[in-house]
Amino acid sequence: MENSDRGQVNRSAAEIYEAFFVPALFEEWAGRVADAAHIQSGQRVLDVACGTGILARTIVKRVGENGSVVGLDVNTGMLAVAAQKAPGIEWREGKAEALPFGDSQFDAVVSQFGLMFFEDRQAAIREMFRVLKQGGHLAVAVWDSLDNTPGYAAMVNLLQRLFGEKAANGIRAPFVLGDVGELRSLFSAAGDVQITTVTGTARFPSIESWVYTDIKGWVLADLLDDDQFALLLREAQQALSSFVTADGTVAFSAPAHIISAAKPSVDTF
Repeated sequence: MENSDRGQVNRSAAEIYEAFFVPALFEEWAGRVADAAHIQSGQRVLDVACGTGILARTIVKRVGENGSVVGLDVNTGMLAVAAQKAPGIEWREGKAEALPFGDSQFDAVVSQFGLMFFEDRQAAIREMFRVLKQGGHLAVAVWDSLDNTPGYAAMVNLLQRLFGEKAANGIRAPFVLGDVGELRSLFSAAGDVQITTVTGTARFPSIESWVYTDIKGWVLADLLDDDQFALLLREAQQALSSFVTADGTVAFSAPAHIISAAKPSVDTF
């Protein structure tokens, strides 16, 4: 699995991710995932694949002074930005497939748009349930399919036409778990699982901002040189124009699935 498939970015890209991607895409989902995990005051919560920490920062407000949140990510660039934004949260480097915690340590475990990038998704799910207390809640968000996300389908087509398969795959990667049947199979050992599909909206100030965010704040930051990036910007004005609203901003549907479950009283994994 290449870095692009795992969603790995450098420190500079992580800073752009926080400044641009979080408000454009991720911020609106943090409260929804927290609701799905039944976050309560006083709980200890683990955020797996925390990125720059928008979900952990949202949850820490809910658990209050008597609760605690741990954010874990494999990407040191993301964690460095997360620690800058919220030094009071415990940030840990580690893999979802081998969580560095003992059994039954957390009242809730959450993961927002990370499962798609795990090298062994089944192992990661087992680990998340392992560190959950009995009766504790898991909530995981993944993007719906590319076919149901028109803005990114158009972006993939543009990258494919200009730069080929590798560049296009960098944007395809987040959408590989859009099939609900595949998700049910993946979580089949978890018992009573609920999958809810919610339609969000991706919003960018302009086409230029959208392209800048997708390339410089993501896995393509080191793939396209300055001339290629300039070409992409020029071509995007026409190719992506249908997503520009009356006020000049960009908006398009960005649906996601939220998978939620309580840890069974009997270990089923």
